[in-house]
Order: sequence, then C-alpha cells, then structure tokens
Amino acid sequence: MADSVYKVIELVGTSAESWEKAASTAVERAAQTLRDLRVAEVVELDMVLDDGKITMYRAKVKVSFKFEGS
Repeated sequence: MADSVYKVIELVGTSAESWEKAASTAVERAAQTLRDLRVAEVVELDMVLDDGKITMYRAKVKVSFKFEGS
C-alpha cells in the first residue's frame, strides 16, 4: 500500500430533529462535493435555544478525505 495523505475539514450540520440527523446532514452534504471520504468524527454537540426551548441541534464534525494535490 502506497503512503497517503488525508485532509481534515470541520463542518457544522444542523437539524430540527436530533444531533444524529445534524451529523448526518454534514456528512451527506460533504459527500456531494468531496471524493473519497474516509472518517467522520463528531467533536462537539450543542443546541440553539429560543425562549428556553430547543429550536435546532448542531453537530460539529471533522471529516477526512484523501488529499489529491499536485
């Protein structure tokens, strides 16, 4: 196996339903424009509140993909 390099980016996915859906949203959107996704790591979870009620779940996700630079 040849040596490889991977790039890691940080994304924030959101969902009105759950943290799981927020993380999925981030990965699914990244997969639309990036090739060869390898690993996704949830690094932080938080919520947006309005008048004491949860209005949005947010998941900060680190995604890695194979680097194909010149």
